[in-house]
Amino acid sequence: MGMPITLDIPNSEGADIHERVFDVFNDADKRFSPFRPDSEVSRFNSGEIDAPALSSQMRDVLKIAHDMQEITGGYFDIRCEDGTIDPSGVVKGWAILGAARLLERDGFGNFCIDAGGDIQVGGRDARDREWSIGIRNPFDPRQIVKAIAPRGQGVATSGNYVRGDHIYDPHDRTSRIEGPVSITVIGHDVLVADLHATAAFAMGDKGIYYIEALDGLEAYQIHQDGTAVQTTGFKEFVFS
Repeated sequence: MGMPITLDIPNSEGADIHERVFDVFNDADKRFSPFRPDSEVSRFNSGEIDAPALSSQMRDVLKIAHDMQEITGGYFDIRCEDGTIDPSGVVKGWAILGAARLLERDGFGNFCIDAGGDIQVGGRDARDREWSIGIRNPFDPRQIVKAIAPRGQGVATSGNYVRGDHIYDPHDRTSRIEGPVSITVIGHDVLVADLHATAAFAMGDKGIYYIEALDGLEAYQIHQDGTAVQTTGFKEFVFS
């Protein structure tokens, strides 16, 4: 999927679970990558297949995208300027969550899945401690500005400091987002966190207030001047 994927699954030595988890991501890439001419999304965009022929997985992802577009007032939008769709903003969290459910079904309740900085944890680490997740300094990614304990939830960060201006306000695609450089969201699962982190970042300075108004989500937003703001309940997840 064009990103680093790290698995930490305590007590999984000798099992084939790692390969099967990576299969989840490989299958998602083959189906949803807009850069693969043979992917389902590319074939749909080219008109080779039409909506009734779409797979259940594609229909699931498109429904999630449609629902998020309505919930966010258009700030989450997978449509491109040329009329095609790019569901990447849904697929990463969707695939991570699918991998987490595979682990749980197979009896691996302790795990940490990190795909491109979006993370789903379950249970505890190999030392029977809370999983600790670091929020990187967007101005120096070698530094950690906060360490948080998701407690079985998902964590996702959106911003333009790693991949450039890949997130934009769909209402004004020509303008660069001003104000925040990153926003990290903690949600019930990584898919929810990732979807809302993407939308919140597209909102600019208003994003943190959008997260504050939603039940079950917390966020930490870093601005271009180096200052940061967090939602009311975020402190409950910070390691002291």
